[in-house]
Amino acid sequence: MPVFVAKPVFWSDRLRRSALVLLVAGLVLAALAVFGGLQPSRAIAAFVCIVAAALVPWRVHDPAASRETELGANPVETAAAYAIIAGMPDPNVLLDRAGRVIHLNAAAAQLVPALRKNELAQFALRSPEIVTALREAIATRETRRATYLNHVPVDRWMELIITPVPVPTAFGGIDHCMLLTFHDQTPLRRVEEMRADFVANASHELRTPLAALSGFIDTLQGPARDDPGARDRFLGIMHAQATRMARLIDDLLSLSRVELSAHVRPDTLVDLIPIVRQVVDGLEPLAVERQVEIEVALPSTPVMIAGDREELLRLFENLIENALKYGASGGRVTVSSMMDAAPDGVPEFRVVVRDFGPGIAPEHLPRLTERFYRVDVGDSRAQGGTGLGLSLVKHILNRHHGRLLIESVPGQGASFTAGFPPAQAVAA
Repeated sequence: MPVFVAKPVFWSDRLRRSALVLLVAGLVLAALAVFGGLQPSRAIAAFVCIVAAALVPWRVHDPAASRETELGANPVETAAAYAIIAGMPDPNVLLDRAGRVIHLNAAAAQLVPALRKNELAQFALRSPEIVTALREAIATRETRRATYLNHVPVDRWMELIITPVPVPTAFGGIDHCMLLTFHDQTPLRRVEEMRADFVANASHELRTPLAALSGFIDTLQGPARDDPGARDRFLGIMHAQATRMARLIDDLLSLSRVELSAHVRPDTLVDLIPIVRQVVDGLEPLAVERQVEIEVALPSTPVMIAGDREELLRLFENLIENALKYGASGGRVTVSSMMDAAPDGVPEFRVVVRDFGPGIAPEHLPRLTERFYRVDVGDSRAQGGTGLGLSLVKHILNRHHGRLLIESVPGQGASFTAGFPPAQAVAA
C-alpha cells in the first residue's frame, strides 16, 4: 500500500543533499584558490553559480513533486481515503478510471473474495449486469445501478451503485475514480415474496368457506326449500363454515396488530401464571369433548414479565388448543414450567405445552411457524385450524423478546416451549 510521505520529510531530504553538494563545492574552490592560484573573485563567482544550480531546480521542482510524493501515484491513495472506505458498513470498493481496485473494505472482501488490489474488478465481478453498468459509468461518468442475484454461498439479491468520484490530479486537473457500493436487497425481496404468498393464501382460505356458503344458500333457495331435514343439515354446515371464516379473519387481524406493534416492546408487568391458568380453565370444555386430560404443573409464586395480557392469552390459547386438537389420541396434555438459561446466558421462564399424540415428522418442524403452513391440510381444516396459529405465537413471542422451541418425535407426541425473559432481565 502506498505510504503517505509528509512534506517536512521531503523538504529536509532535499535540503541535506543540497547542503552536501555546496559543502563539497566550497572546499574544492577554497583549495584551488589557496594552492592552485585561482583568483578569489573567480572562486566566489563559481561558488555562486553552483549554489544557483543546486537550489533553483529544487525550488522549481517542489510544487508538483512534493504533492505527487504526498499523494503517491493516485491522489486517492492516502491514509484518509483508506480509512473512509474501511469504515463504511456496506461493502465498498474504490476503482481507478481503468477499473483496477484501489481499495476495498472487509465487507466487500467477504462478499466478493475474488477482488484483489491493483487488479481489474471485471475479473472478479462476473455478472453481465455489473460489467455493463461499470463500463457505462466509466464512459459517461454518471451514476449507474445494477441488480443481480448472487448464488454463492447462498442466494442473495444485491444492488450495486457505481458512483464516479472526482479527484484532483497532481497537475491541477480532475480525474474520476469509481466507488462501488453494494446493498443487500434479500430481506426486501423475501418480504415482497411473503406478502404475495400471504395475499394468495388468504384469498384461497377465504374463498373456500365463501364458496360453500354460496352453494348451500343456492340449494336452500332451490331444491331443498321444502326439505326440513336437508335445511337443518345445510344450516349446520353453513354455520361451521361461517365460524371458520370468522376465525380466519380474527387471526388475520390479530396477526396484523401484532406486526404493527412488533417494534414496541410491552412495558406493563403481568403475572404469567394466572394467564396460563385462565386459558386452561377456558379450554376445559374442549378437553372434555376430546376426552383429553389437562395436567397442570405451575408454581404458586408469581412470575412477572413485561407483557401484553391479551396477546399472552392468545398465545397460550393457540398452544394449548393445538395440543388438545392434534394430540387428542394421546389422552392427555401437560402444561408445565421451569426456569432455565437462554443460549445467550440470560435466564428465562419457560412454559411447556406437551401432547402425547402422533407427533410431527422432522421435515415439518422448521416450517410450522410459516403462515398457512399445515402438516396435514385436510386434518387441519377438519379441526377448524386456520394455519395462522403458530405464526401468531411466534410474532407475539418476538414482540416480548421471547422465543419458541418446538420438539417432536413421531409417535411420541410434541412439545411447544414459550420462553420469556423475566422482568429484571428486561429492565437491565
